[in-house]
Amino acid sequence: MPEGAADRASSHSWSTLHARKVLLTKPLESHTDSPVRQNAATRTGSGTRQDNTVDGVERGRLWAWIAWGVGTTLFLYGFAQRVAPSVMIGDLMRDFSASGAILGNLSAFYFYAYAGIQIPVGVLLDRWGPRRLLAGAALISAVGSLLFSTSSLLTQAYAGRLLIGIGAGVCFVAALKIAMLWLPLHRYAAIAGLTMCLGTVGGIGGQAPLAAILEFASWRDVMIWAAVFAALCGGAIWFAARPGESATSRESRKSRDGIASPALLDGLRLVLSRSQTWLLALNLASHAGPMLSFAGLWGVAYLMARFGLERTTAAIATSMMLVGWAVGSAVAGWVSDLLQRRKILMIVSSLIAIVGWPVIILAPALSPTAVVTLLFTIGFAGGAVIIGFAVANETTPSAAGGVMAGVLNTANMTAGAALQVLIGWLLDLGWDGRMGGGVRLYSVDTFNDALLVYFVCGAISLITVIFIRETYAKRIVD
Repeated sequence: MPEGAADRASSHSWSTLHARKVLLTKPLESHTDSPVRQNAATRTGSGTRQDNTVDGVERGRLWAWIAWGVGTTLFLYGFAQRVAPSVMIGDLMRDFSASGAILGNLSAFYFYAYAGIQIPVGVLLDRWGPRRLLAGAALISAVGSLLFSTSSLLTQAYAGRLLIGIGAGVCFVAALKIAMLWLPLHRYAAIAGLTMCLGTVGGIGGQAPLAAILEFASWRDVMIWAAVFAALCGGAIWFAARPGESATSRESRKSRDGIASPALLDGLRLVLSRSQTWLLALNLASHAGPMLSFAGLWGVAYLMARFGLERTTAAIATSMMLVGWAVGSAVAGWVSDLLQRRKILMIVSSLIAIVGWPVIILAPALSPTAVVTLLFTIGFAGGAVIIGFAVANETTPSAAGGVMAGVLNTANMTAGAALQVLIGWLLDLGWDGRMGGGVRLYSVDTFNDALLVYFVCGAISLITVIFIRETYAKRIVD
């Protein structure tokens, strides 16, 4: 190739890459996403902000809050499904003749599916919007619950949990996308915290209340009613989010015509190319993994073994971690917005995890009250996970916001699945052969050795937060 032609080809290549970068960031500049414009909007005395409309749709309308509420309710439902096996351990081990590792794998199939679809869901949300994805996800969850409830073979139970995980995997990211699209941007961290808070109520309901229900009803009957609830929510979101469909459709047409939106996978390439993404993913996963594996599966069994508690009582104690997480998520988002600082709360959260887990596991003669207090405290501190999503929103172009949330949620769910299986494997490794009612019984020492993994996770969270960029609660997209 002649030298001049080569130079022209190189120039064209760099121009194309630059154009795509501008395409990703340009919509950002038109909606007061820069710190300068946000500050100017905030200083207006009338209370009217420049982020109040998007593509002709006014933010914060009643229908938008209802749509967010239904999306958050579906997240609540998914959270309940996530932790439900923790109070069904004996029933599931007996019905499927399962060991600890097999039970961990059965529970983790939810996480495999949930984690596996997060990035595709983020990409599709940025293209199609939340209405269609949430409605479809609710129906998939309903089918999965029915399949799980009627399973007589382990493979069918795996398939049911897989479908439940696929459906649930859409809900949190879609609820955040509703907040990005149709609710006030300057309240994003607080809304995200409230989303996590309300969703975690489902996790609380999937512990002690579900354990009490299981005293009178079978786990199969519970799963059938869960399927009905998911189907009803699917219909509700289809009608609630209809007014926002016009704006989403306009964005989709622009994307197809090449006018204002990037190519389908450009947002994913941008997100994965940033070191901030990987630091946030590791940090959030090191908090979420212990929370999801303890409260989601092994916490009830551990407290029963260590303190001799009944299943319902142990479930109440374990659920206090989720209560703490729910309260902490709402408080962390609000306080972080108030202080206009992100990292300080994330550092405090890491320190509490590093200290709290070894105390629970290694301290001798702890009373149940002390353990409940510690579990609540660790959960409360873990609510700072939501701040990581706020940092991600403030450092990522709006056109790739769904992808970024999907990547982070992939890390969270992968960590939850991996730790559930790892702890089950470590428990089987230290099992002394004791059985009770057809179920493997693990010693307290075996549990303690396995759960020390959580201390390592706390150390990882502290190391990574040091290198995460402080945003001062402003958009600082490069």
